[in-house]
Amino acid sequence: MKHIGVMGVWAFLTMRVFANVDEALDRWGDTLTFNTTTPPFSLKASGTLDLEGYELSQPSFDPIFTEGHALFVPRLSLFLDAQLGPRVYVFAQMRLDRGFDPSDESSDVRIDEYALRAAITKDSHIVVQVGKFSTVLGNWVKRHASWDNPFITPPLAYGHLTGIWDIAAPFSTDTLLRWSHVQNGSAPNAGEADKYFRLPIVWGPAYGSGAALFVQTGPFDLAAEIKNTALSARPDNWSPEQTGWEHPSFTGRIGFQPNPMWNLGLSASSGAYLAPTALPSLHPGYGLAAYREIVLAHDISFAWHHWQLWAEVLATRFTIPGVADPKVLSWYLETKYKFAPQFSGAIRFGQQLYGRITDSTGRQVRWGRNTWSLDIAPTYRLAAHLQLKAQYSLQHEDDAPATWGHVFATQITLRF
Repeated sequence: MKHIGVMGVWAFLTMRVFANVDEALDRWGDTLTFNTTTPPFSLKASGTLDLEGYELSQPSFDPIFTEGHALFVPRLSLFLDAQLGPRVYVFAQMRLDRGFDPSDESSDVRIDEYALRAAITKDSHIVVQVGKFSTVLGNWVKRHASWDNPFITPPLAYGHLTGIWDIAAPFSTDTLLRWSHVQNGSAPNAGEADKYFRLPIVWGPAYGSGAALFVQTGPFDLAAEIKNTALSARPDNWSPEQTGWEHPSFTGRIGFQPNPMWNLGLSASSGAYLAPTALPSLHPGYGLAAYREIVLAHDISFAWHHWQLWAEVLATRFTIPGVADPKVLSWYLETKYKFAPQFSGAIRFGQQLYGRITDSTGRQVRWGRNTWSLDIAPTYRLAAHLQLKAQYSLQHEDDAPATWGHVFATQITLRF
């Protein structure tokens, strides 16, 4: 617990002196902003510094990549926003951290987002966007940033790894069951050996590369995107330099907001989930385009006084020609309550439920372990630019060698 203890002491000392620093950070923010009137142009730089500590059981939670029981993850995120006239907007995000997901790897610098957005109509009701950016699916991605997210870890659908690999296609249902580690007698750390091969339903915000169209009319809004990778693609494949455009994915969302309290959405996505290195393992007569991840999703958000509520359901099918079409259903419900202007608490419950496939003996078996997760997270705004968050998560996997797992995490975020 030493990382968490050090972070707690640091937060206590900081909250005593940070009130005097707020004004200095505001002035610093002004120096990072540049504006002109002829031509109309504005440029703003900003960022966040996150210090995260984890104490966890093993096998480790997805998507936390470590074989130890303690992990410290610092992360520096830098943002650049530029507005050229009333219709053109450019944004970018660069990160310095130990990998996109929490891990014990060495530090690395990465550009996660860069995009240009242009309004086609004067009222900005039709907008196009090109570049590398987060997916339009669902409602979690819109609030996944550390300052806005009530939790430290993502919901199951956005990080819990399945038995689907991207470097190879299974040549039988028994292979898929072995990759999913559902056989009797699996070693407790069996999932760690191939953790870097397996895919979730959606990998975090899915910063794939491509183009998007946004249309708003009355209470309805439409978002559609074409990208170089499927929603499940790992971060290493988000850039077009790593994954070409031979097999694009398509994702869309229709939203309906009848009033300021409610927002409802329906999403759909289809994309090839295998990497080009999987070509030698494909079923005879099929190409990468036949191995598709198909997602149908529904999301709801609600806000009333001090309450906020979010929920999503994602029904997913991975097509594997000549083998099976395994299905998985993932859902979560999370609620946030604001006890005071600076203090709030959130609770989230979610499940990931696997369908059945036929094994080599003719039995109908689940191709993954049904999992549920309970997350509790209080957040305290120490100052206008400083936030302290904690989270306890309890996870249960049916018939697993290690049925129960837990993680305690803390996160300090400095926004500038």
